Amino acid sequence: MNYIGSKQKLSDFLKNTIIDTAHPSAQTVFCDIFAGTGAVGRIFKKDVKKVIANDREAYSFTLCRNYIGNHEAKDRGDMLAELASLSGKKGFVFEHYSFGGKSERQYFSADNGQKIDAIRFEINKWRKSKKIDEDDYYFLLASLLEAADKVANTASVYGAYLKHLKKSAEKPLELKAATYEINDNNHEVYNEDANKLIKKIEGDILYLDPPYNAREYGANYHLLNTIALYDKFEPKGKTGLREYERSRYCKKNEVKTAFEELIKNAKFKYIFLSYNNEGLMSEDETRAIMKKYGHYDLATTEYQRFKADKTENRNHKASQTVEYLHILEKNG
Repeated sequence: MNYIGSKQKLSDFLKNTIIDTAHPSAQTVFCDIFAGTGAVGRIFKKDVKKVIANDREAYSFTLCRNYIGNHEAKDRGDMLAELASLSGKKGFVFEHYSFGGKSERQYFSADNGQKIDAIRFEINKWRKSKKIDEDDYYFLLASLLEAADKVANTASVYGAYLKHLKKSAEKPLELKAATYEINDNNHEVYNEDANKLIKKIEGDILYLDPPYNAREYGANYHLLNTIALYDKFEPKGKTGLREYERSRYCKKNEVKTAFEELIKNAKFKYIFLSYNNEGLMSEDETRAIMKKYGHYDLATTEYQRFKADKTENRNHKASQTVEYLHILEKNG
């Protein structure tokens, strides 16, 4: 999945630095409190006692609930096959976000919009009738989100759609298993504000990957949230936005206060913060806050920056960005 701030390209750097510093073991509780697609939690899932994953966006929670929360082996091939065989249905996604729908928004082809509606409706039906349990539900829904994203008619994120169907959006939606790591341990997945959740959890390693800048995930991934929730609302504006809560981490005048609250309330020995040189907080500001609470260190690496498209006007035009991994061994 194309994702702002995805840590897949940085997985080796993150894993090696965290292992060398905090030495996670089979008794470690690892928390990824701004989990996104759950990429970092997945790295450690098989090697620690428990992963705690959290994200307040509905689509992220869905993905994490499957990739982190699901951990037992189960053959769901027949379920996927039954859903894949469904005929299209002219539902909410088709009418508001697809070619041929009443809104004229063009995030999906007509066929794919109808296919998404048919599958999403059936998953809800199965859940209500108890044909599937919660583990099945999030597995199937995560599989649908991944499949829908692959045929979305966007440059990458969902802040806008393209005027004409691109080649990948013309392809029929293909429902594939959102496979996850099998292990014996139970994990926890939350859908909460990180600054509220931090007061209720504790562990050994806390990984932080908050929004870096003013780009709101609720706006850029609104349509995935809509598929995940499949609720009724009146889409707003040309892009069909839904109401979303704005993050304090995306506000220049609030981010430092929110960040220090999180660090202060964290009951974890090691804290790792992913941030970069394009963030709202400077390297010096971040260091000053973290040093108040224990021993501070810093690791850096360069990598190719995320671009939503090739023509987008940006303040930062460099092809490379510097990723900072701020490290705190907390006092007490």
